Formats: sequence, C-alpha cells, structure tokens
Amino acid sequence: MEKHTLKRIAIDEIPEPSARLFDPKVDAIALEAIDAIRTGGEAALKEWAVKFDGLPDDVPLLISRDEMRAAYESLPRATAELLARAKARVAAFAAAQRACLAPLDLPAPGGRHGHEFVPVTRAGCYVPGGAFPLPSSAIMTVVPARAAGVEEVWCAGPNPTRETLAAAWLAGADGFLRCGGAHAVAALAFGVVVPKCDVIVGPGGTYVAAAKRLLFGLVGTEAPAGPSELLVIADGGAKPEIVAADLLAQAEHSPDAMPALIVTDEKLADRIEEELSRQLDALPEPNRGIARAALGNGFCCVEPDIGRAVKGANRCAPEHLELATANPTELAKSVKNAGALFLGAGSAEVFGDYGAGPNHTLPTGGASRFAAGLSVLHFLRARTWLAIDDPSLLIEDTAAFARLEGLEAHARAALVRRRL
Repeated sequence: MEKHTLKRIAIDEIPEPSARLFDPKVDAIALEAIDAIRTGGEAALKEWAVKFDGLPDDVPLLISRDEMRAAYESLPRATAELLARAKARVAAFAAAQRACLAPLDLPAPGGRHGHEFVPVTRAGCYVPGGAFPLPSSAIMTVVPARAAGVEEVWCAGPNPTRETLAAAWLAGADGFLRCGGAHAVAALAFGVVVPKCDVIVGPGGTYVAAAKRLLFGLVGTEAPAGPSELLVIADGGAKPEIVAADLLAQAEHSPDAMPALIVTDEKLADRIEEELSRQLDALPEPNRGIARAALGNGFCCVEPDIGRAVKGANRCAPEHLELATANPTELAKSVKNAGALFLGAGSAEVFGDYGAGPNHTLPTGGASRFAAGLSVLHFLRARTWLAIDDPSLLIEDTAAFARLEGLEAHARAALVRRRL
C-alpha cells in the first residue's frame, strides 16, 4: 500500500494564509469575465456559459421557480424529507440569530436616537455545481437570506442537478441562473438575466472568490469563501481513524482544498498518516484523485506544547478548526481565528456541512482573522436614526466643532436651528 504523507513542517513554518487565496492570474481571468458581462450583457453571459459551463446553445440561462418546484416534487420521498430536515435545522438557527438582533431606541440630548436592522432588497446566492454539486449550499445561502427578510433571492451555479434545484426551491429561491464562475457572479452583480442583487454570497472556487472580491463595493458580500480548509489539533487521546476521515472529507472537495494537522506527538502523527493512506486508497474515483492532490496542499506539525499548537492555529486562521483534544471547550477559549469550531470527537465537521444548524459558508484564506461565517447579518444593515425635538442642547457644540474643522456651512446649519 502506497503511503501518502502530509508535508512535515514546524509550527513556526505555517504559511501566511493570504498566499493561499489571491492569485494574480486568477484575478485577471475573473476581471475579464466581469468586464465581458458588464459590457456584453446576456449575449456575453450565454457565450461564457456555453464555453466554460458546457451549457447547450438551446438551453435557457434562467430556471424558473415553477421548474424548481417540479424538481422537488420529482424527488424520491426519502430525499425530499432529508432536504426538509436539513432546511428546518438551518432555518431554526438562522431565526434564532435574527431574534438576537433587537432594535435600539434610547434618549439623546434633546430627543432620541437608535438603530434598526433593515434587510437588503435582493440577494444572489452562488451554489457550486462542479465535480460534486452541493444542494446543501442552496439551503445554507437562501435560508438565512429569507430569515433576514430579503424580498428576492436568486441563485446561480453551473449544471444544477435536480437535487440542487429542489433544495433551492425548498429554501425559497425565486429563480436559478444556469451558469457558474466569475461570469455568474458578474451577472448577479450587474443584473444580467436576473435582477441586480445587493448582496452576493456563497462558496465557490478561486474564480468565484476573486470575482466577489473584485466586485465588493458595487455589491456586498461575505468574507472570501474559496477552497475548503480544515485544521485539526489532536492530542494523544485522539482516534487516528476519525482524524484521518475528517481530513479526507475536506480534501475530496477539490484539488485546491487544504487539509492540515497539528499533533502533540510523533507517534500519533504516524498513525494518522497510516490511516490517511489506508482510507485514501479505499475511496472511489474521482474522489481519491482529488483528495490526493489536496493533501499535497496541506501540512502536519508535531508540536508537544498545546499552547503553541493553538498559536499555530491562530496564525493559520483556518475555515474549519477541529479540536480533537481532551478538553476542547477549555482550549477553545484560546482560539482567536477560525471560521467555525468543532469541539471534540463527536463534533464532525461534516455535521456542519449538512445542516446541523450553523452555516457552512465560512471565511477562507485567513479571512477568519477579521470576518465570520455567513449568517442573517450579511443580509441586514444596522441603520441608525436620530429624532431631535429640542436642538438647543446640540447647537453650540456642533457649531464649535464644525468651525474647529473649518466647515462654516456645517456650523451655520446648526446655528440656524436656534429659531426653532
């Protein structure tokens, strides 16, 4: 049996995460797609979809809600019920998040002020459809948008399967754009075939992540959700077969995925690598080939000091962080940077993938240092308000501050209210 070994590095050699995400060559192609769709509209989008997604010339770009419903109704009962259970768990978690976000109304000098959470009007949700279509991503992106109160939700992704269309309908999507990559993101941003979206979210490959980043400002988006990342911290009590299984589960996503490991002793590292090799050989194709390539992106650190192991994890800032340790809840208090935490042997990362509740659309490429996973918050704006009935308490300070900055018209706009 061929042994496949993760690259061994020291804890201080964990690479800077930004290098994993941004590739100038990828950005150049994404920008080309954006410019083509912006200037060429539907004709250009169809051209890119035919060339890169394999869309037949005579197949329309847009799938209607009625067609998605028909896909759902054609499912085997067990599959339909599976999608419904996952959707219900994700919806319950999203509704609980929304309920935490209360409006604010408190006294201000001469009146009152506060904020309210207001949903965007229209959201675009990218749903991957490459080697492994992901109907779960339709649920993960559309459901929180609807929980936030978004009026219209449009999906996009290449070659959507019946199950993906069914999941999108069940989650509440209004339609599904049958194309992927940077050109699909551009179509959602510029309003080509579907209405122009205010926010575009969802996981995808490097071109999708690049397009979302390049279009930020024209539209809102979540933190970069590029190729999957999993870092496992394992101590002597960890079960090698479980750790190896979790690493391979993320490795099979794509050749660009990054499975990584920090272990407290050399013998455990060797046992996990033996399991990786055994379980890898047992995978079917194409999963085996994809996972093998992804393992080449990862690393293994042997670090006896659990505190230094966590520091290494914080430097890595992974999308997913599993703590396969004796006291994961306590150890989690030291974790600063991770898109999502999975605490203990029972908390499989794949449970998060398939609708345990929290969202599986998470920041990658080190973005967990400053951003969180997808939630209702990405579809809401905290809009502040000010209602002043007695401006006298603010006039003099405002005028004085304005003149401090040399802005006389500002000062006069305050002073004119002396006569109210």
